[in-house]
Amino acid sequence: MLFLFSITWGTVSGWWVPACLVLGLLYAWIFYRQPVNLSNKFRYGLFAVRAIAVTVIALLLVSPLVKSVSYNPQKPLVLVLQDNSQSIKMFQTPPKPSPEGRALKKSEAKVSPTGGDLEGAQMANAVIDQLAALKQQLGDTYNVQEFNFDKDLANGLSKNFNGKQTNLSNALHQLNDRFVNQNIGALVIATDGLYNQGSDPQYEAKNFKNSIYTIALGDTVAKRDLLIANINYNKTAFLGNDFEVEILTEAYQSKGENIRLNITEDGRQVSSQNISVTSNSFQKQVTVKLNADKKGLRRFNISITPVKNEISTQNNSETIYVDVLDAKQKVLLLYEAPHPDISVIRQAVENNRNYEVKVSLVADIATVKPADYNLVILYQLSAVSNGAIQNILKSKVPLWYLVGAQTDLNNFNSNQKVVRISSGRLEMQEVFAQPATDFTAFTLSDSSRKKIISFPPLLAPYGSYGSPPAGGVLLKQRIGAVETTYPLLSFGDDAGRRVGVLNGEGLWRWQLAEYQAYGNHHAVEELFSQGVQYLTANANRQRFIVYTAKHVFDEGENVLINAELYNDALELVNTPDVKMELKSEAGKNYSFLFSRNDKSYQLDAGTLPVGEYSYTATTKNGAKQFTATGQLTVKSLNLESRQSAANHQLLNTIAKQSGGQMLQPSQINQLANLIRKNENIKTVVYEDKHYNDIIDVKWVFAVILILLSLEWFIRKREGEI
Repeated sequence: MLFLFSITWGTVSGWWVPACLVLGLLYAWIFYRQPVNLSNKFRYGLFAVRAIAVTVIALLLVSPLVKSVSYNPQKPLVLVLQDNSQSIKMFQTPPKPSPEGRALKKSEAKVSPTGGDLEGAQMANAVIDQLAALKQQLGDTYNVQEFNFDKDLANGLSKNFNGKQTNLSNALHQLNDRFVNQNIGALVIATDGLYNQGSDPQYEAKNFKNSIYTIALGDTVAKRDLLIANINYNKTAFLGNDFEVEILTEAYQSKGENIRLNITEDGRQVSSQNISVTSNSFQKQVTVKLNADKKGLRRFNISITPVKNEISTQNNSETIYVDVLDAKQKVLLLYEAPHPDISVIRQAVENNRNYEVKVSLVADIATVKPADYNLVILYQLSAVSNGAIQNILKSKVPLWYLVGAQTDLNNFNSNQKVVRISSGRLEMQEVFAQPATDFTAFTLSDSSRKKIISFPPLLAPYGSYGSPPAGGVLLKQRIGAVETTYPLLSFGDDAGRRVGVLNGEGLWRWQLAEYQAYGNHHAVEELFSQGVQYLTANANRQRFIVYTAKHVFDEGENVLINAELYNDALELVNTPDVKMELKSEAGKNYSFLFSRNDKSYQLDAGTLPVGEYSYTATTKNGAKQFTATGQLTVKSLNLESRQSAANHQLLNTIAKQSGGQMLQPSQINQLANLIRKNENIKTVVYEDKHYNDIIDVKWVFAVILILLSLEWFIRKREGEI
């Protein structure tokens, strides 16, 4: 690192330098003009010392700036990113000899540590060894950093290949954030091009302004496999009605075979059919019509009978749950003027087939009967509408307020007691959503909570907010980088009626941002579905309710279960203990005791083995005994086995658009030379400038002290003091 400094005058005139110098000379001349008992040698020396000291002191009064410049060379970063998912070792890489190894015997090529003729895990391990050797091959001229990824990014290379999900775009995003504004020379990605989480990595790769080199692992030829690729179905159906389940079946390298598709309901077979496979890359969507003949939560297992030599049977079965209801619950959405949020709310609520939404202008409220609805959503109502909604306010129908620029805050504060907003002027400010940790009414999935944190801001009324009861805030307001205690989305009980309050408008931004990043609206839909479900819960006046966060949990995911107990006045209580017996399909029993959260109960059963489970929860309030039953599934994460054909086209596209190159495993030994020959990969020298007032430079005072001390010492020595 090279360090230089100089004096700059900024707004001060440079003519002060000769003025300070004249002052120093004049002062020294006056001090030493009379004859003294000093030789001319000491006299002239002390004159110069005093002149310099006074000049420097005068310059301190003028206060010029000292400019310091440092030059920091930064070696080019070479980032190595390795796929650590199960698909790497599950589907072997075919032999692809290097040019140097083509003359070798086949037996020799199979064990060559630098060739590509190793199969399966051996090939993958050989690739990792060659990537690890890249740091030594490039030497000290380059800064090589190594990482591996599955659904998240981790430091270092790994030979475990145990990741059950692959999110390449997330890994690229984290790398870009970690090394932003640094000298990234090259990015090396060793993967098979398959991903089952996140968005298309091509778009994230465009954020890198350097060359990207991809190592094409895996085989582009699909292996022999039958699988269920996707299932579309309505999560709710109505008693006595037929409902359809759309099943996408796929078959690879299985021409001439039959796909035997079976569907069972709670162990009872309800559908079975054969599908002829007519090609080696076969795909067919099958629509099966089922009947909702029993009320309650019904479990359906959809499976394909395995065939001989099938590479994986993990992807041959799926479990779905359908809630069979007697009737839909009705939601009324009232508004004064059109707004894009109206459509977002309607779509999010109606995504749950259990709910039917009626959208109405406040002007048409005369034709609406509050008793016909299970929930009323009030969107940005002004003072003009307050009189028209009095019948709704007097009823016990649950309410969800959405506050925005048009909301009359005085009426809003008087109509409910969950949130109070004090604002001296009608202004809006941008606020981000920050999920609260102490909310207990219901549970949002971790993926939705992470998405919501990254959503763009909503517009909330500017002012101070009264805090709802403890545990009632689901989302807090974050203003810029500052997390506040102000509620953004909260729920509570107001005189026996459940009330929700969202203090912000601009939900359409959330919907667009989620679709752009993830290709779906799952977080927005889950947020509204869970909110509406909470507000409309217990419409049938059940005294004891037990419900899971969802019916199908992924392997390794914590199983969360909630419970509510009501007294005779239908008020929430949590004084009695609630016990649960969880039983697996294999007959193993688990016993749990619910924890108390605010006025309800919550149980974190931790991670459970893969399988089907039934549960029975019991409690006693006074002399009355209550029991609730249900079922849930913990499914194996088989995402990695759904695709066996590597996507080398994706890797080639990513490499070409960055000016890099796609390499086969047998060509990794060429990687170091390609990086050295790339003229865009070079050391960058960063110039760092700092400006300080000269009075802040400590060594200047040291110079003055030394000069004056030297003068005093000589005069003392010569007897002049």
